[in-house]
Amino acid sequence: MKIYAMPAAGRIEAVLFDMDSTLYTHDEYAAFQIESPIRRFAEIRRVPFETARSEIEAYRAEWARSHGGAALSLGNALEYFGISLTEIVKWREELYDPADFLGKDERLRGVLEELKKSCALAVVTNNPVLAARKTLAALGVAHCFSVIVGLDTCMVSKPHEAPFLKAASACGATPHTCLAVGDRYDIDIAVPLKLGMGGIVVDGVEDVYRLLATRL
Repeated sequence: MKIYAMPAAGRIEAVLFDMDSTLYTHDEYAAFQIESPIRRFAEIRRVPFETARSEIEAYRAEWARSHGGAALSLGNALEYFGISLTEIVKWREELYDPADFLGKDERLRGVLEELKKSCALAVVTNNPVLAARKTLAALGVAHCFSVIVGLDTCMVSKPHEAPFLKAASACGATPHTCLAVGDRYDIDIAVPLKLGMGGIVVDGVEDVYRLLATRL
């Protein structure tokens, strides 16, 4: 865990969580979420999976080199190759079934229920809202979140500022009273910091278990 900053206002009214590889750690499911849209893309292009993956990885690497090493989301990369966000949302709703991989996490539930006593909790994810709801249900923590902002909410992928601002507003909070928590600095934390939010990078759900120890 690395704490980059706490909210500029000095108080926390909302915590905006990334979802995948933040609220759970599951390498197989993480790989599936990357590979399955690329397989669909390869089918459409009528090329081998490895060819499609290499093209996408090459573009993401080139983009990173020309943007100071920043990461580009898979959704934004697929857009470059002509796949609309509407289509990406449809693919992810069709392909992802979190219950095939994830189960209830009582330790996570306990942490989130304690946090919820003092601030609003939101999920800000590059997955569609439907996939997010299924994921939170599989983990047994859906009741902890009052707000879900997905790819189909603002129709832009993180690290765009719109999803973070939407989540803050929906929580009834200003950006300066929000804390963003995620596993990728470039995608989940860099923009919130620019907006005056706090930011914490975690290595997975084990770090989320420790959030209460940071005295949020």
